[in-house]
Amino acid sequence: MSLADKVLAVNNDLPIRTDAPIHSGKVRSVYWLTEDNSRRLIEQRNYDVAPDAPLAIMVISDRISAFDCIWHGEGGLNGVPGKGAALNAISNHWFSLFKQNGLADSHILEIPHPFVWIVQKAKPLMIEAIARQYITGSMWRAYAKGEREFCGIKIANDLQKDQKLPELLITPSTKGILEGIPGVPAQDDVNITRQNIEDNYQAFNFSKPADIDLYEKLLKEGFDVISDELAKIDQVFVDTKFEFGYVNDKNGNEKLIYMDEVGTPDSSRIWDGPSQREGKIVEKSKENFRQFLLNHFPDPDILLNKDRMAERSALAKENALPESAIMDVSNTYLDIAEKIIGKKLTLSENPRAEIIQILRDEFDLIAE
Repeated sequence: MSLADKVLAVNNDLPIRTDAPIHSGKVRSVYWLTEDNSRRLIEQRNYDVAPDAPLAIMVISDRISAFDCIWHGEGGLNGVPGKGAALNAISNHWFSLFKQNGLADSHILEIPHPFVWIVQKAKPLMIEAIARQYITGSMWRAYAKGEREFCGIKIANDLQKDQKLPELLITPSTKGILEGIPGVPAQDDVNITRQNIEDNYQAFNFSKPADIDLYEKLLKEGFDVISDELAKIDQVFVDTKFEFGYVNDKNGNEKLIYMDEVGTPDSSRIWDGPSQREGKIVEKSKENFRQFLLNHFPDPDILLNKDRMAERSALAKENALPESAIMDVSNTYLDIAEKIIGKKLTLSENPRAEIIQILRDEFDLIAE
């Protein structure tokens, strides 16, 4: 079996029984179950959700996205070996620790396969909840150009690149395009202030103003749990993105939960501790791949300039990257995943066949 065969690049064509369109994101695909199958699973598996809660099968892929494009490699490598399994394993580890620490639940109800989550439908907060412990990346680029206020927070004048910030900085942005909010442009991924959120809490899907404090508390405490655990393996948690939403438990009580993924190399920056102490930044995240792309193409402005999106999409579609670049990403993801979970990841020989078999035999969810 070739390397390309072990990669799950396409995850939106599985024969899972659904009567709704399959939602396919950059990395995950979501199959909403029929109402009958949702009710059946809730009863059979005794999930702590409302009896009529919509459930979905969420299948991760090995696709690699950067600069809002999906990239591929030579030799038919349409994804990164081990990436999907690494992302899910890391998220599962952190979600489990959050629960152990009494923070909040996640949208995951069960994990039948390393590539698969059974999830409940949540009402998402329309916020990309970003927390930063160091000044780097896009924040540093803006700071270097003279910006001193980020999401309504003023910061000092004398900071150096990659320096630790005096305190954890929460710099939220919009999730999707939100219309009609004073002072907030109707564009995806626009920085917002806490005042914006307080003044328009319902537009961001908060049920009540007090939940703004709760979302910040869960963000900070979740960040601290991950940061403390990474410190034990001498890795530095630099910044991350969390997502939150509301669900109801089986008694009808509404609760705010963690959604999407957490603390992964896709959604976070992680640095190698020993290297950082020597003054050298070694990325244990997707940042390495972004830097590779910026160096690989002669005109990096295509990747950075939102006005050149058509050119960027063509670049990603028409250029097969060297296999070595794809395998570098694979090694980075597997290495940090195995450090975090404390054991070797067993990778599927044929993830697609395994997923279909488990969902057929154990959950009766495959359309024959």
